[in-house]
Amino acid sequence: MIMKNKGVEFSLDYIRNVNINHPAVVTYSNIYKSRRPLKKVHQAAWLLKAISVIDLTTLAGDDTLCNVQRLCSYAKYPVSKDIQSKLGFEDITVGAVCVYPNMIQNAVNMLKKIGCNIPVASVAAGFPEGQTPLETRVREVELAVEAGATEIDIVINRTLVLEGRWEDVYNEVLALRKACSNVHLKTIISTGHLADFENIYKASMVSMMAGSDFIKTSTGKESVNATFPVALVMLRAIRDYYELTGFKIGFKPAGGIRTAKDALNWLTLMKEELGDEWLNPHLFRMGASSLLGDIERQLHHYVTGHYANSDYDIGM
Repeated sequence: MIMKNKGVEFSLDYIRNVNINHPAVVTYSNIYKSRRPLKKVHQAAWLLKAISVIDLTTLAGDDTLCNVQRLCSYAKYPVSKDIQSKLGFEDITVGAVCVYPNMIQNAVNMLKKIGCNIPVASVAAGFPEGQTPLETRVREVELAVEAGATEIDIVINRTLVLEGRWEDVYNEVLALRKACSNVHLKTIISTGHLADFENIYKASMVSMMAGSDFIKTSTGKESVNATFPVALVMLRAIRDYYELTGFKIGFKPAGGIRTAKDALNWLTLMKEELGDEWLNPHLFRMGASSLLGDIERQLHHYVTGHYANSDYDIGM
C-alpha cells in the first residue's frame, strides 16, 4: 500500500538553490532513448505492463455519451481475448479512464454496467489553462468529486510560476488538494509553458509539498508536451522529495505518447530513475488516447507473426 502524500509546510529551503546542468539533462535523456530495444517475450511483457498504466483519455470538444461508453469498454478490454489467451493473461485493463467533468457520471455508470472497477479520472480546475478564479476552480473540483471521479487532474496557474510567486502556487494547489478530500490528486505543471528546467523542478517540488499524489508533465493541449528532458528533471524532483519526506509521488507524462516504442522508452526511464517500485498504476501513468492501438498491433505481431491488417484482426 502506497503511503498517501500528506504534504509539508511551505518553505523556500526546498527550492532556494536549484541549479540544473542543462546540457547534462539533454545528454542523459538521449542516452535513455538510444537504449537497445526489447525483443520478443521481453517486449511483450513490458507492453502488457504499459497497458496497465495507461490513462485512456478522451478530452475532445465533441465528446458524446457514445464516445465515453466506447472508451470505457476499450478500457476493460484493451486487448482482444484471443491475444490475451495466447499470451497467458486474463483481465488486463488500463490504469484509468480520463474524461471531462460533465462526462464523469456517464463513465462511472458504464464501468459499473460492464463490471470494471478501474478509476475514473477527470480534468478540472480551469483545465487546460488554469486561469479561472481560484474559487471557481475549487468548486469545479468539488463537483467532479461529487459526480464520482476518483482521481482529479488539475493544472497549476503558470503565471504564478513565471512571476516566481511560489507560495501562491503552493496555496492554490493546497486549496485544490483540500477540495479533493480523499480523492487522488494529479497536478499538471505544464512544462512547455515554464521557460526553463529550474522552473520545472521548482513547480514540481512545490506541487508535491502542497499534497499532490502525482505530478504530470502536460495537459496534452500545449505545443510541447511530454519530453524526456523535462521528465528527467521532474523525476529527480520526485526522488529528492522522497528522500526528504518519505512520501512516494507518482509521475504521469501526457501528450505525444503514441507508439509502443514510446511506451517502452517511458517505462525504461521510470525503472532506471526511480526503480521497479514505481512501475505500477499507483505511481506511474501515461496519458494517451491513441497509444493502445499500436501496443495491441505489436502484441498481435508477437503472437501471430504478422501485423493486423483489418478491423477484424484488431477492433476497439
